[in-house]
Parts: sequence; C-alpha cells; structure tokens
Amino acid sequence: MDDRQRYDRATAVLEPPFAILDLAAMRANAADLVRRAAGKPIRVASKSVRSRPVLERILAMDGFRGIMAFTLPEALWLASHGFTDILVAYPTADRHALAELAGDENAARHITLAIDSTAHLDFTEAAVAGVSPRAEIRTCIDIDAGYIAFGGKFRAGVLRSPIREPDEAADLAAAVAKRPGFRVAGLMAYEAQIAGLGDDPPANAAYTRAVRIMQARSARDLILRRGRIVNAVRQITDLEFVNGGGTGSVERTVREKAITEVAAGSGFFHPRLFDFYRRFTGHPAALFALPVVRRPSVDTVTVLGGGYLASGTPGQSRLPQPYLPAGLHYARDEGAGEVQTPLLGQAAQDLRIGDRVWFRHAKAGEMCERFDALHLIDGDTLVESVPTYRGEGRTFL
Repeated sequence: MDDRQRYDRATAVLEPPFAILDLAAMRANAADLVRRAAGKPIRVASKSVRSRPVLERILAMDGFRGIMAFTLPEALWLASHGFTDILVAYPTADRHALAELAGDENAARHITLAIDSTAHLDFTEAAVAGVSPRAEIRTCIDIDAGYIAFGGKFRAGVLRSPIREPDEAADLAAAVAKRPGFRVAGLMAYEAQIAGLGDDPPANAAYTRAVRIMQARSARDLILRRGRIVNAVRQITDLEFVNGGGTGSVERTVREKAITEVAAGSGFFHPRLFDFYRRFTGHPAALFALPVVRRPSVDTVTVLGGGYLASGTPGQSRLPQPYLPAGLHYARDEGAGEVQTPLLGQAAQDLRIGDRVWFRHAKAGEMCERFDALHLIDGDTLVESVPTYRGEGRTFL
C-alpha cells in the first residue's frame, strides 16, 4: 500500500480540508536528528511544530530537551501547562507579557529571554517597574552568526543581532550583570545561511557551488568567532547553555566545542524547503488534504482553497507542493488560490470529484496556522486528533 492509499484509508471518515501528521515519518526524522546531534541535546523549536500535544510527544523521546519559543506570550502559556526550560529566541516588546513574567516566580524560573542590546534591558525595566515582588529575569545574548566577506560588501544570513565580536558580547554580559533583577543564562547564534539554506538547490551548477563555498567558509568563521565569544562572556559570567544551529546544520554545529546544544524544528515535519540538503534526507510527515471540486478539462482538476503561502521572499519556493498523486503542478497564471486552485498534469486524468490531493507546505509550523487540528496517522490508522495552537484559540504572532 503506497502513502496515498494509507492516508486516504486512515482519513476516510474526515472531510477535507484537513491536516495530518504521519507519526512513523516524524519518529524517523527525530531519530535522524538525534543521530546527527552526536550526543548533544536538541532544543525543540516550537514555531515549527505549533501543537502542544505534538511538542509533548517529541520531548518524551530521548535526545530532546527544552523548547525554543517564538514569543513570550507563547512561552508563558507553555510554562502554565508544565513545559520547562523555555528559551524565547526572539526579543520581546510585549509590556503585558513582561509584567506577567516578572510577577510569576515559577514562569521566570523556566523562561529565558533573548536580548542583543541594553535597550532591551531598559524596555524590560520600564515594563516591570510596577511589579512587586519581582522575579529575576533570565536573559540569553543573541549573537549575529551571519557571514561577512569582501570587506563587508557581501553578507549571507539573516539580519538579527548587532552583536558580532567577543568584546561586544562581553560588554553586554557585563551590563546585564550590573542590572539588579537580570542575569545572563546563555548565548545563542543562528547560522541561517547554513541551517536554513539547502546546499543542493534546484538551480544552476554555478549557484550551487557558490552556496557550498559560502557555507564552508561561514562554518570555519563561526568555529573561531563563536568560540572566542563564548570564552569572552565566560570571563564575565557562568553560562548554562550555548545554543546554535538548526535542522539544516545539526551535524556541523555540534562539532564546535563551544556549543552545548543545538536547535531543530522543521526537521520533525520535513517540509518542502528541506528537500534540498546533501547531508540528510527526511521523510515528509506533515501534509494537508484538499478535495477535488471541479474538472475543467481532461488533464486539469480544481481543488478547494490552497493558497497557503509560506513567509519569506515571494516566489515559487513559497508555494505548497502538490505531493500525492505525483505529477500535478500549478497553472502558471494562477498558482495557489484563496478559494480554488487548478492543478494540471497527467495524474489529473484519474482524479474525480471528491478525491483528495495531498500537499506539503513549504515550511513546517506555518501549516498549523491554517488548521485547528493535526490528525495523527500511524500506518493506515488514525490514532488521535490533537489541537494545533490555533485549535486551542492561541495565536502568538
């Protein structure tokens, strides 16, 4: 029985649109992440999962420890449900959430906030000024892991922190140490130009070679620079953790002695954008089904909805992938639509009204913003339906 038959059989009682999670595929992906991490713990990036019960399943597996959250309200909510060791990996400017954190000793014990300047400390102090008694706030210094070459004329990587050099990180750590009610718990640096950029893209050979050269040089730069930054900060304060990497760079990042843990999230679901890496091969685990509602021609069908575009630079790479049956593609002048999506190809000839077409999202957790539930499939059996964040009435962005 192929995957399409399994999914159709397992979900026969459901009416599309809906989303599924193939548990066997997710377990295989998780096991491969643990193998690649070579003994270092993996912090689970919640933005790539966005389902509390699924996070619980992942953290129950060996090799995973802690959450990398994307907002402070999310972290507070997770802490209220028993999650611990939560790193909010993006700075917050939410005054109400900061006041709630400062007034909750238990939450403050388990939540760490990313900062990259004293302005974050100033903002937080103002937000919690009326809180008494006030819990100590744990911070994590976010380091710029981007790659810069040719005297600054070339840059690869996301625009995040202004902190790049050891002295800058040490100065910020010292500033935190001087502020009553704050302390540095860790450091983090996300090398998006390696972890989030496939080194085997469907592009011309020259571009692929350029990506690989850039990534190799960036990795060498990070080994030295991140190590020096960690040493400089350790002269100021103890560190509980040094976090780095992501799904696409796990085996590279763990080689650095300075790194105590890596992050991963997309690797559990293995969305479309993660097909283009040489170092690992994942199993598509999260999919959504849309029903066929029209047959405009013999080799064309139309499905309901489908315009679930991923964030990032607009383009074909941000569209969901028509996955099963294989061989379908978008109409060039329509793409993925808000209400309906035409799909072309020989595979359309065998589809009838009411049949399902299975899609993969370009990214991982963003799919869950479209659906209230993930239906968990094991083999050809629907074993459980669990809520997404949206299904629990939680929207954190």
